[in-house]
Amino acid sequence: MTTIMVTTMIALLLLGFPMMIPLITAAVIGFYMMFNGFGQMDTLIQQMMAGIRPASLIAVPMFILAADIMTRGQSANRLIDMVMAFIGHIKGGLAVSTAASCTLFGAVSGSTQATVVAVGSPLRPKMLKAGYSDSFTLALIINSSDCFFDSPSIGMIIYGVISGTSIGELFIAGIGPGLMILCMFSIYCIIYAIVKDVPTEAKSSWKERAVAVQQALWPLGFPVIIVGGIYGGIFSPTEAAAACVLYAILLEFVVFRSLKMNDIYAIAKSTGLITAVVFILVAVGNGFSWIISFAQIPQMILEAVGVNEAGPTGVLIAICISFFVACMFVDPIVVILVLTPIFAPAIAATGLDPVLVGILITLQVAIGSATPPFGCDIFTAIAIFKRPYWDVIKGTRRLFSC
Repeated sequence: MTTIMVTTMIALLLLGFPMMIPLITAAVIGFYMMFNGFGQMDTLIQQMMAGIRPASLIAVPMFILAADIMTRGQSANRLIDMVMAFIGHIKGGLAVSTAASCTLFGAVSGSTQATVVAVGSPLRPKMLKAGYSDSFTLALIINSSDCFFDSPSIGMIIYGVISGTSIGELFIAGIGPGLMILCMFSIYCIIYAIVKDVPTEAKSSWKERAVAVQQALWPLGFPVIIVGGIYGGIFSPTEAAAACVLYAILLEFVVFRSLKMNDIYAIAKSTGLITAVVFILVAVGNGFSWIISFAQIPQMILEAVGVNEAGPTGVLIAICISFFVACMFVDPIVVILVLTPIFAPAIAATGLDPVLVGILITLQVAIGSATPPFGCDIFTAIAIFKRPYWDVIKGTRRLFSC
């Protein structure tokens, strides 16, 4: 049965079908073989519906909606201007500012795509004009946007729902790793600028910096709401997502007045389309996960490769490699939905902290999503910046090899 399911999935993927089709087809085949027909098909449908039933998933469309509102408004530009005012003049300052702006905006939007659009669109022309190569610029924008995993990442929410881990604890635990990766990117940017002798930007006066900070105070309220609200026990993650939407509406429609009532339809339509794709993947993935769990396929795979006997360190290494490689080829949400149940028995048997595992999984998912040959963030950049595939991955490979 396992061989038939895997073969079917690979064949459909090679034929160009979207990931949800191979998943549901493999699940239906597995169901038919286990129950000798489709007489109890409603059981599979119930499992799919159960995948999107948890109340925690309400946070997903909320964060998507908040990110869409901020992307279309002024929040991104105000955050960028504040970062540029302080570090834009140092060697490599523009590149560091780009990385910091991607991380900062990601921390208030939780979306790689929104960050690439909001930060990459205005800063990429500036970096090219300053003397940075296009391949380096594209790679920096793509990869630093992935530092958003320390924020309300959709991947974190999906993992938390599947594994039963506290989503609030995941959000808080990801802050340190996200800032550490930002520091590493910044060091690389400074070294690159020195080696390539990239010119620096004009230094801002303290008055200009004060103005930039003042203008960015309102957008900086987003991480305060998310992190402060959850950590202080004021909000649950779902309530924090709703508060972010309300705050984004107040900022862009009332305070900044950058959006009008006519924009609501376009924003709602965009959010609805993205949410529909995410929830379909979650439902189908949950049905597939139930089939493979019912057939005890995860236990057989782990026993075959000897992961259970490897101890906590071996399990963590296996998780990191598996999620990283899988996200080089498949959508991150699908990878989390499929692989998390497979490793669940080994995680429980070795006594690993599910929060630690969640952070490692989200990190590997972020890296894999920006890694050739088929990392999804690469194709996001191709669509947004209208650049050839090879131009995008040339700098991405170099950045991750350092």
